Amino acid sequence: MALSVLSVASEAYPLVKTGGLGDVVGALPAALAPHGVDVTTFLPGYPRVLAALEAGGAPLHRWPDLLGAPAQLLEGEMAGHRLLVLDAPGYFAREGGPYGDPAGRDWDDNWRRFAAFARAAADVAGGAVAGERFDVLHAHDWQSGLAPAYLRFAPPAPDAPRTVMTIHNIAFQGRYDAGIFASLALPALAFAVDGVEYYGGVGYLKAGLESADAITTVSPTYAREILSPDFGMGLEGLIRTRQRRVSGIVNGIDTAVWSPSADPSLPARYDAATLTRRATNKRAVEQAFDLDPGDGPIFCVVSRLTWQKGMDVLADAIPALVERGARLALLGSGDAWLEQAFRDAAERFPGQIGVRLGYDEALSHLLQAGSDAILIPSRFEPCGLTQLYGLAYGCVPVVARTGGLADTVIHANAAALAAGVATGIQFDTVTYESLVGAIALATDLHADAERWEQIQRAGMAADFSWATSGRRYASLYRELLAA
Repeated sequence: MALSVLSVASEAYPLVKTGGLGDVVGALPAALAPHGVDVTTFLPGYPRVLAALEAGGAPLHRWPDLLGAPAQLLEGEMAGHRLLVLDAPGYFAREGGPYGDPAGRDWDDNWRRFAAFARAAADVAGGAVAGERFDVLHAHDWQSGLAPAYLRFAPPAPDAPRTVMTIHNIAFQGRYDAGIFASLALPALAFAVDGVEYYGGVGYLKAGLESADAITTVSPTYAREILSPDFGMGLEGLIRTRQRRVSGIVNGIDTAVWSPSADPSLPARYDAATLTRRATNKRAVEQAFDLDPGDGPIFCVVSRLTWQKGMDVLADAIPALVERGARLALLGSGDAWLEQAFRDAAERFPGQIGVRLGYDEALSHLLQAGSDAILIPSRFEPCGLTQLYGLAYGCVPVVARTGGLADTVIHANAAALAAGVATGIQFDTVTYESLVGAIALATDLHADAERWEQIQRAGMAADFSWATSGRRYASLYRELLAA
């Protein structure tokens, strides 16, 4: 008999996405279906999500007062799989992104918006909604973190489902002042060190980590890293006390969306046997980013422009990259000073540095298909997906040795090259010297066309589909139910 899982998240591709979380949540239903797991995705009713629902049909459930605002539960489909949506106009009918206004400022009431979302998810998973019952509630990141806490402290039914809390990035925790606790509809005993209390306030991710039956991160290395103060971001003590319940499962990629042989975004489709066709895509990257045409390597970046992603070090390293005869095509947005730094670099090195601020899904596919290498100098990276896309597209990853980057890229040292298993370049410690050294190694390897193609083909042969990861999640769910 199939297991029934409610996957609770603030975003899911293709309906709403700001980063890797959306890609992962969107891919889980198809990834788990072959393993006897029926996944229903539960999303907030942002305008774009509601617009995607088919018209007609009565709401499945209504909340006259969901932490201060009326709401209703709607049903639909996402990529052929079941979708439930919390339609609460007072919380989600707003212009802008999932978390802030069009200018990028966070909504002041995010604490209430996502508490209501988590409360509704707990109701749905726990059987309070007629006709709805699930074996497992799987919560993703801080926006869903209160859902396991509601099931623990204020369950809608005595037979609450098992719960899983996945950390996609422990740096984002949902921390708020203690004054909001009275509005969360939790019993007083929940405001405790083993509950939702966190350094005198309320911690949404912390609440989920304390309350969930199992905790997962998105790579084995990250699961180990967050045990230390350098990576645990204040939660390392809690993670250590619950270490036996923590596991790392590497994210997969949706090969129906990310496949160079079938990608509709590309001027030229190709596979590992037809890598020469990538030259057409390379010309398209040059045109899109106003780069001088040439055979030298193009490095790309598809990233948030933040300190975490090491973008400050990359900005400093641009002159050295240009001196090596390389070019850079950057797509991303983030901190204003970093955006300006890359604009300045494009003005200083016209034809060699191209910058597009913002995000464009089709352009991100083109960059993977036409660039020679992708730079990911992250100071910490729970899993990362862009390096997986790079591997699949023959865009060689140049990555910092941390988190999921360390787990998924095989460094091109002499032994790995001789064995034909190298898939990219890793470097330790995100500094100017280490990044410039990695860029130099990449340009040297690129100059040897036969060796470079060997690295590309090894990466394209790696299996980072959801097959293995989906099996591990299914096993985790069954272990929880059998315990």
